[in-house]
Amino acid sequence: MSKINDNELATKLRESISRILKVMKREVKHDEQLSLTERSTLSLISRIPQITPSELARTEQVTGQAMSQIINKLMRLELIQKTPSETDKRKVYISATSTGHDFVELKRKKTSEWLAKSISEKCTEQEKKMLTQASAILIKLVG
Repeated sequence: MSKINDNELATKLRESISRILKVMKREVKHDEQLSLTERSTLSLISRIPQITPSELARTEQVTGQAMSQIINKLMRLELIQKTPSETDKRKVYISATSTGHDFVELKRKKTSEWLAKSISEKCTEQEKKMLTQASAILIKLVG
């Protein structure tokens, strides 16, 4: 049996994941007023009850200035709020508002529904088992 070429496999995975994300974005319309980074930031904020702007910038791999613009936009849309630290008045925590949580949950629900429908319509039971195994491996790659 020949050895699997890691570079070829990486290329195939990257291309297929990119295609899935592109189709998912096209098929799951929710709210196009937020960029991908803004949606990703809001999703992160909704998972972590209190996070600082610098932690957000580091996690999202953007500059502090770019994160400040993202935070300001999400605040204008009333999706997040700032809370001053009780112990250090220079520090501020960012958290999602109920509207922000609802936004993230609706996006996740619509995306999951689309993906489940696509799997149901296009995959055999054997392919579904393979996808289950593959999802665990993909999580391992980023974990």
